[in-house]
Amino acid sequence: MAVRIVTDSTADLPKERAAALGISVVPLKVIFGNEEYLDGVNLDTEGFFKKLAESKDFPRTSQPTPADFLAVYQRLIEEGAEAILSVHLSAKFSGTYQSACAARAALPAELQHIPIEVVDSESISLGIGMSVMHAAEEAQRGDDLASIKERLISRLRRTRILGVLDSLEHLRRGGRIGRASAFLGTMLSFKPIIGIQAGEVVPVERPRTRAKAYERVAQLFQEASPVEEVVIVESSDELGEQLAAAMKTVYPQPIPRYKLGAVLGTHTGPGTVGIIFMSAQ
Repeated sequence: MAVRIVTDSTADLPKERAAALGISVVPLKVIFGNEEYLDGVNLDTEGFFKKLAESKDFPRTSQPTPADFLAVYQRLIEEGAEAILSVHLSAKFSGTYQSACAARAALPAELQHIPIEVVDSESISLGIGMSVMHAAEEAQRGDDLASIKERLISRLRRTRILGVLDSLEHLRRGGRIGRASAFLGTMLSFKPIIGIQAGEVVPVERPRTRAKAYERVAQLFQEASPVEEVVIVESSDELGEQLAAAMKTVYPQPIPRYKLGAVLGTHTGPGTVGIIFMSAQ
């Protein structure tokens, strides 16, 4: 069975990696005033944070339309896809999942026999991306849709995110703060650690400095062992290197590092770095 994998730009997959694995990435939009950009297409991490620092406008984000997904699904079917697995960021953060579902329902009658499974990852960034990459590898070796989806969901459920932010201001202004609102009003002297649980932002701890935050992230990671896979997601090389150094005290192996995309950068702000890991059980 020829299964093709679709995700959205919030999975933060490098273009080259997505292309090599045959993953179709549908971009979300980032809007500064009257200027609209496609996440990961004509606005990368460096360009976004530079623009964020210079712009007088607080950026907004916009989900793909059902037509955006429909075009991708139809193209893949025309290219020979016999099934499609479409995996997207938490429905509590965005209407992207709903757009994908609407596109599936809008397929022409002659294409309705092609199964399309749309999955709400209840996650973000490489919390989606790690599982999607594994799914694409399984698709390339010829696994069927049901088994690929089953393993994907297992990986998603075993994935945890620990992010260190400069503040909660961007989450608050973007309306994605979730249960981390409990930290508001006490954050002037803290560097919040947040997580994702059941598809929404949750508070973890509030260390006073970045160094303490990195140390605590490493401790929480160690307590979660055994771990099957871990990556760092960074808004800048400097922050990624700092967190990687702290992680070496508990995990001496090299940790792959990925750039935080513009959509997630809009809602977390500059100074964001974190680890995303998959427990072994």
